[in-house]
Order: sequence, then C-alpha cells, then structure tokens
Amino acid sequence: MIARLESLVLDAADTEALARFYEQLLGFERVRQDGAWIDLDSGQGWTLSFQHAPDHRPPRWHDPDRPQQSHLDLRVDDIDAAEAQVLALGAAALPKDPSDADARFRIYADPAGHPFCLVWDADQAQG
Repeated sequence: MIARLESLVLDAADTEALARFYEQLLGFERVRQDGAWIDLDSGQGWTLSFQHAPDHRPPRWHDPDRPQQSHLDLRVDDIDAAEAQVLALGAAALPKDPSDADARFRIYADPAGHPFCLVWDADQAQG
C-alpha cells in the first residue's frame, strides 16, 4: 500500500447546504469548518469534505461536455425506503443508461448536482 484515503472532496457553490445533505444521508459528524471548507468524519478513518467553488458547474448525467468526474456508491439495506429518504433530503433521481442491465443500483444527484448511487445486495434487487 502506498497511501490510504484521507478525504473525498466535493466542490460546491453552497458548501453548507451540501454538507448538511450528506450529514443527514450518511450520519457523519461535522468535525471541521474553516470558512467555506467543511469536513465530515466517516468514523472509518477518512473524511468527506466540501470545498467552496463559487463557479461550480455541476455535471450533467450522460452529457460528455459536463461529465460526472466521480461519484459515490452508497450501500443500503432497503432501496425503496432509502430512495424515499434521499429524495426527501433534496436528491434528484437520475436515469440509468438503458444498456445497463444491472438492477442493483439507482442513480441520484445531490443538491449540488454530484451523482451518487444507492446500491444493495443482488438478492434484494428490485427494478
């Protein structure tokens, strides 16, 4: 091993709103706020961080001119319950590529437009 993950950093025009979204979604604890930089502790030795980017241009799903660049895969036990909760927090559902037959994930955008997937076990797979 050469390195270990310290932080995953997401750019956002409104770091406070995006940090609040992920605090509620993941249950991470806010451990640092320095101006518009915010760190959330995963409890697993790394942080999810938010960096102020006033001119942030969110990715557009399936648009090569504004690609996703990265995304989070978040494991859930009950996809239908989790979907209702993330939508209530302000996430938006995104369409899957019709050629992707894998039914074990659904795609969303956080309030700043970053894509993330909710994933679950294959034996629980639902449309």
